[in-house]
Amino acid sequence: MSTLTKVELFTDGACSGNPGPGGWGAILRHGKAEKELHGGEAETTNNRMELTAVIEGLRALKRPCDVTIYSDSQYVVNGIEKGWAEGWKRNGWRKADKKPALNADLWDALLTELEPHTVQFVWVKGHAGHPENERCDQMAVEESMKFA
Repeated sequence: MSTLTKVELFTDGACSGNPGPGGWGAILRHGKAEKELHGGEAETTNNRMELTAVIEGLRALKRPCDVTIYSDSQYVVNGIEKGWAEGWKRNGWRKADKKPALNADLWDALLTELEPHTVQFVWVKGHAGHPENERCDQMAVEESMKFA
């Protein structure tokens, strides 16, 4: 049985135009305690905001935890669960076709942030009424609008 603190991390990213102004939102939950995090950038992409939401959520943890991460981004979930990011890193941030992996800086940061934790990713369908995903989306859109 794990002695690590169990935490849920809900995340989402948004971008108005791709690239364009973007935002991200995250909710950390431990028991009944919740913390909302959000931010944005003037010129970014949706995938960068999806990655940033997960990275910033993990950075907010003060010690190793047992984290379940909920994301509507198949790019993020598959990048970790299918080992794509680890493979790109092993290959000098190159994909199988030898082209550069996009967002290598954020993938590298995410791999670093994942290291101390036990992590499970769960993909959730976006804009389908998942309460925390909807809240994260709202935060992300509000952040992106600050740069519009």
